[in-house]
Amino acid sequence: MAEKTTEVVTTEDNITTETYAVKKNFWDTYSKPIIYAGSALIILLGAYFGYQKLVKEPKEQDAAALIFPAEYLFDKMAQTGFNKDTVNTVLNGGVSDGVNVTGLLKVASKYSGTLNGNRAEYMIGACYLHIKEFDKAIQHLKDYNSNGASQVDIKKYMLLGSAYAEKQNKEEALNAYKKAATVNDKDEAFTADALITAAAYADVIGKSKEAIELYQKAKDNYPNFPAVQSGEVEKHLAKLGVTK
Repeated sequence: MAEKTTEVVTTEDNITTETYAVKKNFWDTYSKPIIYAGSALIILLGAYFGYQKLVKEPKEQDAAALIFPAEYLFDKMAQTGFNKDTVNTVLNGGVSDGVNVTGLLKVASKYSGTLNGNRAEYMIGACYLHIKEFDKAIQHLKDYNSNGASQVDIKKYMLLGSAYAEKQNKEEALNAYKKAATVNDKDEAFTADALITAAAYADVIGKSKEAIELYQKAKDNYPNFPAVQSGEVEKHLAKLGVTK
């Protein structure tokens, strides 16, 4: 257990903070907003990409039918909170409220190469991350291909950053957070959020100069982002010795 705790205020998908966590609390600070926002996106994008392909590929139809019950449970967890029993059902299959659920691990394996099999990889990674099986989370998140959906790609790298941070792989974690901030610099909400998360982590691991650069970039490039407008970024810059 870390010596300090952090109070966190979240506004929809965007994060502002009163104080940032020390190393072992970084996951507690950032995990739920990252996972829940990414989860909602993967469901929506899955529906879009699935529609494009279903009429053409019977294999996609089969995968869509199999993935739906597990995806439904995953979506519920994304809204209300992850729990170990439901995560186990989502990953490995079982029965939920009288409905047979095919586990996402089976879908990803049996339908590898399909859009639904690919989507399963993201949800598997998010599930493993939540139950703190970080190596498995990293493996499956790396196997996920966003197919050009930049917002999900940003969240993928945010999740990878959290997994690496928990493993104390500091360079990999910081690089993943920074990568998230470079996917689409025109996406104000997600990219600014990634920049501030990267800055916070850089500060946590003692890279003050890099933290300043990242906070400053968020401040300069995304002045309408809530954490910038509210003065939170300015506060953290001040703590790092930057007054103006």
